Amino acid sequence: MAADVYVHLIEPAAWRAALELGAVRPPSLDAVGFVHLSTPEQVHLPAEALFPGRRDLVLLVVDPARLTDPVRLEPGRPEDPAGMLFPHLYGPLPTRAVVAVVPYRPPVQPVLPSPGDPLARALALYTSLPVRRAVGVGDVPGGVVVLDPDVPASHDNNRLLLTSPVDAATVTATAEEVGGNAGWPYRAALLGWPGAAPVAAELGRAGWEVEQLVLMARSPADPQPAATQRVEVVAQTEVHDLWERSWRRNLATTGARLDAVVGQLVGRERLNDLVVAVTDLVVREEGRVVAAAQLRVDGATAAVESVMTDPGSRGRGHADALLARALELAGTAGCDLVVLEASADDWPREWYARRGFAEIGRTWSVSREA
Repeated sequence: MAADVYVHLIEPAAWRAALELGAVRPPSLDAVGFVHLSTPEQVHLPAEALFPGRRDLVLLVVDPARLTDPVRLEPGRPEDPAGMLFPHLYGPLPTRAVVAVVPYRPPVQPVLPSPGDPLARALALYTSLPVRRAVGVGDVPGGVVVLDPDVPASHDNNRLLLTSPVDAATVTATAEEVGGNAGWPYRAALLGWPGAAPVAAELGRAGWEVEQLVLMARSPADPQPAATQRVEVVAQTEVHDLWERSWRRNLATTGARLDAVVGQLVGRERLNDLVVAVTDLVVREEGRVVAAAQLRVDGATAAVESVMTDPGSRGRGHADALLARALELAGTAGCDLVVLEASADDWPREWYARRGFAEIGRTWSVSREA
């Protein structure tokens, strides 16, 4: 039984712990000597037996070619269909063999990316992370809605995540219903399926703000030379002042509302480290943090986020150093793919292209005031 991918069902907190250890070591490894794997067609059987009714689990998408310990096809539980064999991994499951982490929400069939499909892996990361960190998740036409009432100003934490085609009227009606019930001060959605451009354009004509996002990717190998010794790994609180200065420059609001919104946008960042391995990197000048970047590792896939430099400190190579260090850390963690999002209409897209990132696809972020 050859398989393009295997899957392993796990609770999000257990996966986060495995990222620290570099491997998934479930109790079965000590009890019976192996890690239970499944093919995508089989996984509903252990899910129903071990986690009946649960919709808050994730599937680890495993590339069999990255496993070094033996995999044996053996019977599962006595009540499983006669003659069915399951792949059992006789050793821990390395996190570097996990090419994607996908929410498991039966009866919705999960979309599992192939190891060699960078766009599918990037989309899996960008649509999975908001679900795993959300306070609430609900099914909607075309995908899910994520909600976090603690940070209502954050579109990333409170919006529709649509990965299957729907029309503009459905996006509008769903956002209005969900946003109205949740008390959102805006309506927001990510259109993440191939060919969503016409729907985004129609929403734009109807008054929505539309941002086209370019998904870019590269291997972490051979980053451009840069003076990475200037880069420090720090606790996230060390970056808060820089983030706050950036948001205050870029937000079109003032006074107490600005203070509240900035507080939420800075504070929300800690939620990512609850579900993926986050490393915050900074460069200082005279002891003050003037540039920063973030690396998020989710198995064999990593994302570079929030690369920024204070305006007065630009042109000194800080961003190059931060990016090079992030790529080094991604390689050390066992990642073979590093992804990022860049606005289609802004200069960083070209900056990343000169540093080895290639476009792999596009998504559309749409929003409007309530």
